Amino acid sequence: MGEASGDKILEWYGSLSSRRVDLVGDYAGQELFLVEGDSLLLHCLNDPRLDFGDGFQLLHAAYAVEYFIQGLVQRKCNLHIVFFDQHESLCIPRNISRVNRPKYLLARSVILRHLQANLPKIHPSIELHVFSSVRSQRFFDFLKASGVYFVMAHDGANAVPISKDYGIQNLSEKDRANVETQEHSRKLGFRAMICYLIIQGYNVALINGVEWQDTKVVTTVVEGSRRARSLTGLSSKATEPQNGNNQTDLPDTVDTSLSKLGLTLDIPTENGTSSILSSKALSAKQGHDLQDGDTDILTERTYLAILTLAALLKAKSVHRLTVFAFLLHMVLAREMSLSARHLHPTKPEQRAFIDEFLAVFSREASKIVKTARWGQTMKSNSVTCDVVDILDGRLFIVTLGSLKAIFNTVMSEPRLTSSFSRLTQALEKLDFGQVDVSDMGLPSNPNDPKVQQSEIPFSSSAASILPFTSPVFDKHLASIQISIAGNRPPRPESARIFQEVTHWHNAKRKLDNKAYKEQSGREKSRALRRNQFFMAEMFSYAASLTNSAGKILDPEVITVGKAKKATTKMLEANKENESKAKGNKNPGSKAGSNKKNVGKQAMLSNIAASKAAKEDDVTEKTFKAWETVRKIFDSETLPASRYAKARSYSNDPASSKRKAVEAEVEFYKICVLIAIYKESSKASDKKKNQHEEHLFGVASMVWDSLRKLPLASGLTKKIIDLAKQIASSVGLPPVSFPTVEYDRKLSFDPSISLTNIPRLPLASNPKEFQLLHCGPYMDRNLDSAPDPRVPFEPDGWQRKVLDELDADKSIFVVAPTSAGKTFISFYAMERILRADDDSVLVYVAPTKALVNQIAAEIQARFKKTYQYNKSVWAIHTRDYRINNPNGCQVLVTVPHILQIMLLSPSNARSWSPRLKYIIFDEIHSIGQAEDGVVWEQLLLLAPCPIIALSATVGNPEQFNSWLKSTQESIGNELTMITHPHRYSDLRKFIYTPPKKFQFNGLTDRGSFATLGLDGLAGLAFMHPVASLVNKSRGIPNDLSLEARDCLSLWKAMTHHQTKDFPVSPELDPAKAVAQIIRKADIIVWEKKLKELLRKWMDDDASPFDKVVEDLSKSMDSSAEEFQSSKQHGTDSDSESSTTVDPESLQDTTLPLLCKLQERNALPAIFFNYDRHKCEVICHSVLDQLVAAEERWKEGSSVWKTKLEQWEQWKKNKAKMAAKKNPKAAAKKKAKNDEDDPTSKADQIQDAASSDVDPWVSFNPEDPIDGFHFAAKHKADKADLSTWFHQLRRRDLPSWLLDALSRGIGVHHAGMNRKYRQVVEMLFRGGFLRVVIATGTLALGINMPCATVVFSGDSIFLTALNFRQAAGRAGRRGFDLLGNVVFQNISKDKVCRLLSSRLPDLNGHFPITTTLVLRLFMLLHESDAAPYAIKAINSLLSQPRLYLDGSAFRDQVLHHLRFSIEYLRRQSLLSSQGAPINFAGLTSHLYYTENSSFALNALIKEGYFHELCADINEKQSSVLRTLMIVMAHLFGRRPCREADQEYLEVVVKPSSSIVFLPELPPRASKILSRHNKETLETFTTYVETFVNQHITEPDTKLPLTGLSFGDTNSTLTIPSLPTLPAPKVRSAFVALSGHGDTFSSIPDLCRTARGGVFLEEAVIPHLDVYPDESKIPLNAYLYDFFMHGNVEPLETANGIKRSDVWFLLNDFSMVLATIVTSLASFLKLPEADVSMDMLAGVGDQSNTLQDDLFAADTVVGSEDDASVASTLAERGATIAEASLNTATTKPVGKKKVKDEWDESDEDEADGAGDDDGEEVGARTVDEMEEGFLKVYKAMTMLQREFNEKFFAMWA
Repeated sequence: MGEASGDKILEWYGSLSSRRVDLVGDYAGQELFLVEGDSLLLHCLNDPRLDFGDGFQLLHAAYAVEYFIQGLVQRKCNLHIVFFDQHESLCIPRNISRVNRPKYLLARSVILRHLQANLPKIHPSIELHVFSSVRSQRFFDFLKASGVYFVMAHDGANAVPISKDYGIQNLSEKDRANVETQEHSRKLGFRAMICYLIIQGYNVALINGVEWQDTKVVTTVVEGSRRARSLTGLSSKATEPQNGNNQTDLPDTVDTSLSKLGLTLDIPTENGTSSILSSKALSAKQGHDLQDGDTDILTERTYLAILTLAALLKAKSVHRLTVFAFLLHMVLAREMSLSARHLHPTKPEQRAFIDEFLAVFSREASKIVKTARWGQTMKSNSVTCDVVDILDGRLFIVTLGSLKAIFNTVMSEPRLTSSFSRLTQALEKLDFGQVDVSDMGLPSNPNDPKVQQSEIPFSSSAASILPFTSPVFDKHLASIQISIAGNRPPRPESARIFQEVTHWHNAKRKLDNKAYKEQSGREKSRALRRNQFFMAEMFSYAASLTNSAGKILDPEVITVGKAKKATTKMLEANKENESKAKGNKNPGSKAGSNKKNVGKQAMLSNIAASKAAKEDDVTEKTFKAWETVRKIFDSETLPASRYAKARSYSNDPASSKRKAVEAEVEFYKICVLIAIYKESSKASDKKKNQHEEHLFGVASMVWDSLRKLPLASGLTKKIIDLAKQIASSVGLPPVSFPTVEYDRKLSFDPSISLTNIPRLPLASNPKEFQLLHCGPYMDRNLDSAPDPRVPFEPDGWQRKVLDELDADKSIFVVAPTSAGKTFISFYAMERILRADDDSVLVYVAPTKALVNQIAAEIQARFKKTYQYNKSVWAIHTRDYRINNPNGCQVLVTVPHILQIMLLSPSNARSWSPRLKYIIFDEIHSIGQAEDGVVWEQLLLLAPCPIIALSATVGNPEQFNSWLKSTQESIGNELTMITHPHRYSDLRKFIYTPPKKFQFNGLTDRGSFATLGLDGLAGLAFMHPVASLVNKSRGIPNDLSLEARDCLSLWKAMTHHQTKDFPVSPELDPAKAVAQIIRKADIIVWEKKLKELLRKWMDDDASPFDKVVEDLSKSMDSSAEEFQSSKQHGTDSDSESSTTVDPESLQDTTLPLLCKLQERNALPAIFFNYDRHKCEVICHSVLDQLVAAEERWKEGSSVWKTKLEQWEQWKKNKAKMAAKKNPKAAAKKKAKNDEDDPTSKADQIQDAASSDVDPWVSFNPEDPIDGFHFAAKHKADKADLSTWFHQLRRRDLPSWLLDALSRGIGVHHAGMNRKYRQVVEMLFRGGFLRVVIATGTLALGINMPCATVVFSGDSIFLTALNFRQAAGRAGRRGFDLLGNVVFQNISKDKVCRLLSSRLPDLNGHFPITTTLVLRLFMLLHESDAAPYAIKAINSLLSQPRLYLDGSAFRDQVLHHLRFSIEYLRRQSLLSSQGAPINFAGLTSHLYYTENSSFALNALIKEGYFHELCADINEKQSSVLRTLMIVMAHLFGRRPCREADQEYLEVVVKPSSSIVFLPELPPRASKILSRHNKETLETFTTYVETFVNQHITEPDTKLPLTGLSFGDTNSTLTIPSLPTLPAPKVRSAFVALSGHGDTFSSIPDLCRTARGGVFLEEAVIPHLDVYPDESKIPLNAYLYDFFMHGNVEPLETANGIKRSDVWFLLNDFSMVLATIVTSLASFLKLPEADVSMDMLAGVGDQSNTLQDDLFAADTVVGSEDDASVASTLAERGATIAEASLNTATTKPVGKKKVKDEWDESDEDEADGAGDDDGEEVGARTVDEMEEGFLKVYKAMTMLQREFNEKFFAMWA
């Protein structure tokens, strides 16, 4: 690789974008990925704890590697490991001396060998492969065959730049240059690999950025495009390196030596076969004999050591005494316990000699173990592989230094003597003569190194535990035995602050007191207007939901205590079913006679006759009305228009009153379809594929209509005869009709339509016709039956749901989208509403968009009258409430809010006990990285039965088992109900854009009757089985096949079947399905086909690959050379065509939309998982439509004529108006329309008048037909005008409104709430036909569409998100078939998405320290309410999804106890469990754990008091420093290690500093001390747990479980400088000299001994940069605070533009929480804000806009003109009121104590009774000034930050 190419690669790498993601939950799931071996080694060998200097601790290195891999395995990652010979030297860390470099190469060789030999035994799914180069053909083939998703690798960067590495700066200039050269080579090697992988289409996750967070693996994923090849000049072709395979080849030497040691060899002969040569034969040949038993002690490490020492002796590279010492050290390593090898490093005089020996030994051993023959021989002889313990550097050095003393000790032990003798004998067999084992030749060594005193404190005295007792918690913690210390006095520096705290803010104060101040009249008026406005919006939103299903907004009135009455629809359905059961009767039949009661019978007969006469009269009128309407239909020129109008007529709600003509109307539609069929069969100008699709599409509709005709009312003999004639003429499958005597003449003559009907090409095979073309029309009823509880016929699984809910049981429902889960929630709600007025049901949704939708549906469905001020429903999210959450019966909310409410003390005796059901929709969200732990905590806290719903759970059985056990522990029974089948099928297509595209307008109308996108150029159908290119994944359970897929699969399997792999005749569709095929038949057939296919997949000899290859042929479609889309009547203009960039979503989206329009496959949702990209795509399509429209206008004479006519009409109109009322005209001209918008009634009237005069509604600025996607007839003009007016008032960008007017919308969480609602309503109504969205629309939002397009790849486009989003297409009741299109996504990724299994739900560690604190607040402040006790008992006793079992339960309880200890030490909890001091602030910031505890530490230690003391004098300086501190605490985003390399290029030209400055020294010292105290607490936790629960020694490696050392050994060597055996530390890590004293929390968590679960993420600490973390933090928050500009945040700070708003809003919310909590602490008026209503200023913007609009649109707003200020003015005054009161002091002066005492009396009672007590000379007025300044500074910081944030998005 040339220097220029290398520089390009480094420059290219610096420009790459990256994301921090959870590899398990957000990205990979269960997808296979690769771990690059040398990256893994570099990451692990760079551990500063590892001793490769003074000692050489190979076993510790192996432990570090296994620990990392085990971390991935434990979190259910699916991985393989690959090594590249060319990367061998890349595993050596920075600044390693020449003499020490061979140690790392030996470590690489033996760890590689260790994993190859031992990993398959324990983890056979983890494969390890070695390739010559990353660009080798073998590796290229492996990538394709294995189907890996991404690669985890190192990028060669170092956390500490060379310029700041003082160890390097002190080197000589030459040595420093060498280090820099090696550094450059390592970076280039790794980054060239990354570049090559990205060219091949693989993303790279950085191993040097991995953080273990609970069950998450968080790291940086580097993204790039395949254009890297052109940017770097790196070829994508596979090549073999010149040096070939790096394995050494020493066959003769190794073979000879191994055979002499008694091993059997596999020696390849000249003809390539393998010849087994026994050791005795070879020995005889060499003249040696072996004695039995010589190989008993020899394991792989001893074989390797003996061969290495022999080679060194032969080369005279080593002294015999050194060999003697090495063998002794091997005996000791084998016979001693692992903990006994915990040695102090010695400082021998001959250090250089020892280092040189270790270097030559390492080189030779590495050379031997890398030979191909070595591994083969060890495996064939079943030799135990323990090579990672070939050398213990410390033990060897001590042995060499005390050789005589140690030798004498060994010789005194028979067992050791025997072991040593066998080693020496083995060495003798290699022709090195007899090794003298007497001590005569050993030096007396009078100068043996003295054992120095340890410089490291190894003993760990357990920290004293503060007293604590709580009756509720004590029973759970009874098993934990710890020693309790007395009360400890506070440190002097912390006592001063708490003097002002403990006196007047103590444990008895209710921290969530909700006594709000009385609102003023103006405030009440404003709140009323806001609610009125929102309810009006909700009504419109609800109407859009119901109207989308063809209903009106007519909620059902609920009455308590009364059973649900059968609705009219239910009764009609039951009657209809009864009628069908009895047969179709003549409407005019008469009743029989009754001879016993002739008079009464006669009367009844008269009544019946009168009724029949009336019915006959109604029937005649109905027929006449139908005849009139039909004549109107017949006047339509186009048959397709006639059919559309007839279908609308039959689907009209009033059609239920027209049962008499139902059969004739349906038959009329069939006749129209036949006319279309005849016309289609003559068409010859269409492309062949499209023509066939259209023809068969119409025939399918005819067949479907004929099949449904027997169910129609009013069926006559004439209609039946003609229907049979049609079926016979076309060649359709015969349809069964009932026997009917009733007949009547048709009101139309069908003879014209029914003559000369051409026969269908597939008429000879009716089953194949059905399978190929009628799949979407097949009868989809499985086991449906009428049920009076619901207004539809539920399937069997749905009836089971109803039964379980009626029994008040918990249910877990797993069913795909479109299966029909929606009714479950509303049925449960109705049961609650009918039961009483007090019961509560909570619906938990993962997104606010879904919250709004569910609330609107409740509004549309239910209505109930209450005696008191209650409501049916309420919404509660952070940024808004609708209705009273505590006064409703159905609360719709998000997880965080429900958690707040369940843990709220004020609810514990009122609201929480009223809960009767909690619905968890989209329950798979428990697996999310962000909020998953909250979902799990809610499931554990739920005090009532639950309803868990999901379409995408990868491990439903396991998850159900856990859910069931949690529910049973609180007395609830849970049932899992699964339904695997979608109602409508999904058909997948891969889009290939054209090379050139010309757009002159959309086609006038879409195709008729064609379902799917088959036959369209550029859209290649993808058979689901074609995705099964990776056999290792198997066949996913939810890989579904539609009817035609089953047929093509059967044909392919039949074609390729062999004698060994036959296809059963029973699978032939002639036998497998019925004559009239139903969906149920297809399901059974599909199951059998997949069972056979699965068997073929598991057998490499089967024709499986040929079947997949056959079915993949449909995917092979080349790009269309030229695509032209033009409106009818326009001419093509070749000059307007553009070249399409196939990788540009902006270029390819409009051509794809034209294809969808052509096939009538709109509406469509385009999913792109980048918010900013969604807007860019929308803007681009809009620009292309506008540009094409402008071109058309400029060249169209028709348009110019129309404009002239319009201008003339305006002049005429003005003249007429002036003549009629000149004064009114003048007055209207002077009036401002914006200030006086017309009423909706006026708009409706104007709209109606426009029908009379078309020019009234004409607007030349409106989009012209053909240049928009809007269905204008599907939206009310008055509604559109109102909504557009509202959006303009919200300062929405004009281009978004322009896009809406053209039928295109954007939907993502960052958009204005009102805009999102309008998009949803217009899309449901049909006006919008294109929406570009992120995943916000994939979670349950009711926006059915015909097509889902995955627009561009993303790391967030996972198997889970794919299934969620794809489910939006083909929703039940809307579409017969759903289309799924992949745009600009590779075929490999498409195959992966279709064939990947859903990820398992792993769970989390739920008992966080913040949760413990909140539980104590719940318990204490509710006065131990029964609900609070029940919640705590439930949470602590239930099994956990992540850590279950008795062993883990003990660990969780220990963790709980020491979390309590931490809270005690941080002065947040009293000894009686009462929350004290800043417990409120800390708990309110629960979502920022662990940052909240760091904030508490800084407040507690008085740092903010010192910092803010000069806020009045040095405001700017104080705020800057305060912002730096806050940016260190909250919103922490670590930089990439490589980022510091691009300081000159990226940072200096920018206004951002990018790297956050270090904390101020005082703050850094406080946080470091806090971390040290936390470390002490949790070290004691581990030690306590080990003492009580762990008896087994720590001898097993974490991944392979290989054990080292003699666990029963009592051997002691007096001359060894042994250190105390560690209790807490891993014995493997202790080999490098580490005891039970830890440097940091990560050190404790990552090196604790086996058997201890210690989750770093849930221990309250923040690593302080640069002392505890070497990677700087991103300064994006501080940078934005300083410059307020988004651009540098994206370009310099590397923050995705789509993420900026959310990150800044999160920090704004943190500031709001802190300011409000401090106000509460100071008892200021601003404290009257409910903590669950705090939100960032970005979220508050929607409320501000609602206030403004409500003020201007609601009648009576004139008295509050101040609200109608501009948004910018409102933004500038956010938190202004709080700032004004920062100088206000609480009412009353109080005296405080001189000393702080943490006694129970003070904590519980001291403050409330001492108002007049005087202690010393200081008053509260003096003491509280510090807090007021802190509050003022925080408020000023909040205001300045929010102003800049507001300006950004305003």
